Amino acid sequence: MHLLACAACPPDWLWEIGRGRRVTTAETQLHETTDSEASADETHLDEKLAGSSERFINRELSWLAFNERVLGEAENNSHPLLERLRFLSISAVNLDEFYTVRVAGIRGQIAAGVRELSQDGLSPEEQLVEINTRANRLMADQARVWSTLVYQLRGKGIAVLEPADLTDDDREFISQLFLERIFPVLTPIAVDPAHPFPFLQNRGFAMVLQLSRRTDGHTLQALIPLSHQVERFLRLPGDVTRFLSLENIVRMFVDELFPDYDVLGEGLVRVLRDSDIQIEDESEDLVRFYESAIKRRRRGSVTLLLVDSGMPDDLRRFVATEIGAPDDAVTVVDGILGLGDTSELILRQRSELLFTPYSPRYPERVREAGGNLYAAIQEKAFVVHHPYESFDVVVQFIDQAAADPDVIAIKQTLYRTSDDSPIVSALIDAAESGKSVTALVELKARFDEEANLRWARNLERAGVQVVYGFVSLKTHAKVSLVVRREKNGLKTYVHLGTGNYHPVTAKVYTDLSFFTSDPVIGRDAADIFNYMTGTAPPRHLDKLVNSPQNLRDTLIDMVDQEIAHARAGRPAEIWAKMNALVDGKIIDALYRASQAGVQIDLVVRGVCCLRPGVAGLSDNIRVKSVIGRFLEHSRIVCFGAGHGLPSPGAEVFISSADWMPRNFDWRVELLTPLENPTVHEQVLDQIMMANLKDKAQSWVLEADGTYVRSELDDEAFSAHTYFMTNPSLSGRGKALEKSAPSPHLVLDND
Repeated sequence: MHLLACAACPPDWLWEIGRGRRVTTAETQLHETTDSEASADETHLDEKLAGSSERFINRELSWLAFNERVLGEAENNSHPLLERLRFLSISAVNLDEFYTVRVAGIRGQIAAGVRELSQDGLSPEEQLVEINTRANRLMADQARVWSTLVYQLRGKGIAVLEPADLTDDDREFISQLFLERIFPVLTPIAVDPAHPFPFLQNRGFAMVLQLSRRTDGHTLQALIPLSHQVERFLRLPGDVTRFLSLENIVRMFVDELFPDYDVLGEGLVRVLRDSDIQIEDESEDLVRFYESAIKRRRRGSVTLLLVDSGMPDDLRRFVATEIGAPDDAVTVVDGILGLGDTSELILRQRSELLFTPYSPRYPERVREAGGNLYAAIQEKAFVVHHPYESFDVVVQFIDQAAADPDVIAIKQTLYRTSDDSPIVSALIDAAESGKSVTALVELKARFDEEANLRWARNLERAGVQVVYGFVSLKTHAKVSLVVRREKNGLKTYVHLGTGNYHPVTAKVYTDLSFFTSDPVIGRDAADIFNYMTGTAPPRHLDKLVNSPQNLRDTLIDMVDQEIAHARAGRPAEIWAKMNALVDGKIIDALYRASQAGVQIDLVVRGVCCLRPGVAGLSDNIRVKSVIGRFLEHSRIVCFGAGHGLPSPGAEVFISSADWMPRNFDWRVELLTPLENPTVHEQVLDQIMMANLKDKAQSWVLEADGTYVRSELDDEAFSAHTYFMTNPSLSGRGKALEKSAPSPHLVLDND
């Protein structure tokens, strides 16, 4: 741990860089002693591991394992039927994005002749082979699950029909529907020397035909692109809920599109293309670059060509050649293509087949302050736990600031937000009322670039000072700052979050919003905004820790402190929760800690490249993934600090960053300490404890990279149910004195 003497403090105190926790001279001497011991052991460990790529799980295969867990929820009979269909749809959309970004990157490496090996020692070519094998199995499982759900939905009065199921009345209705709603948007395209094969954009869906002219037998290849402007599943009239797919309707009327031709062969294709945007360092105008890059993305190279199993082999080869799809990018699917569209079948009116609606609680502490959010924050810092507690509090943080004549400045980061964002509207109102408003709009938020460009233009027109961050870094930190004129001078209020300023996703993503008027955090947040607008890194932060400056190093330093505690015979534990664990340096630090006797429990929802439970390497590390009704998104890290976990003496932090190289090296991220005792207890003893205790929606990672589902039974503890039925601590205010607190949780480590 790097330490600096503070001239303004007594000589027996030192400040830890970037953390703001004072350490006694005795503690410093302990660090000096144990650090020298640790360095020798670290050298030994590094030598032991340096030539072994087996200590890492492949990132891409770990992602596919995550999506297999998502699909597993579609087979979870404890979920309502339409929610199971939702999980199937999500798994399909996830896989699309995986191919358009991750697989596109690997194919780009191969095309460029890059020989760099993955963490686990695979070349790009070897990774692609492994990915295709695993992904093809996943797609086969998706098709199987779809068939099961179709059968079960029919039993509940929701039928997805085939043309053979139609009555004469149905056919008459469909004929009219086709002429009025479908025929006008279809463009049948013949492929011949005068009509080249048409371009199918990313996620393009088309029917491919091999035709024979009845008059002379002349053969013709043709396409009918199926427009996304028409629903994929069209509902038929009647007392029973029935749907017919768009492709089945078009099949019924091919003769209307190609009169006097017979169909010799036909099939459906779906194209996925490279959708990643690579920043050009020399780009002078980031806005203009993204405006053109978004258009180019629709024409990226093919990363996957999906073909239905009914298509003849020669027709499939014709399409693959014309579209430029390599052989290993063509996958034959025995089932429907584009399973993400099945979300159209999720009917709100069938509430008995959906999760019971949940209404988020509003923090009682804010109510006690008469709804004045700033009075509530001034009284005491608190955390709002989304989606169990209302995102309206975050919106009101900006809304009330915009309307408050004593507020003179607002600063806000925007990474992702909704189409009708109330936060953007509040920022516009604040600027129009004469306040100084600065918005850091991140243009590089993947797949939200276009929306963010639009919001940026709207904000600029209203007088907001819009900044686009860095060319080479993404601004991923979630922070808002409000400066208010009060009796004793200017006071700064800060919101720091683990999730996006997005009111829609806040209903299903579990995230934490921390509100504070701590002047030290306020100064740190102001320095961070100055960094984002002026690009000069802050020289010193007292409490917040940021990347790309020192977030990784700070975390490793704290891991090393736990190692020192373990060697000194004190309790040594680490709990952490995140979406992804990929960074090799952090993983190796955790391995060292495990070997030193530190007990480590990790909740990693998605990709995890660490191998837990390997003898002599990670015996003391356990990893689980929680997949359920809500998407786990919050990032939390807890260090026992010589007291063990849970303990009032532990160090607890929330963060915007997952533990990945991109978050440490190529993004602006924040790590925030939680020092208020009630907030500390809520995050450590409630949120982390419940996630570790969860069995109902947990999967345990084995050393070989496989995930084993926790045994399901009616009594299994569910973190999501616990949070829905038990109010959180820090937002309760005086209500906590009038009613019993939430049940005390005890961790079961069997």
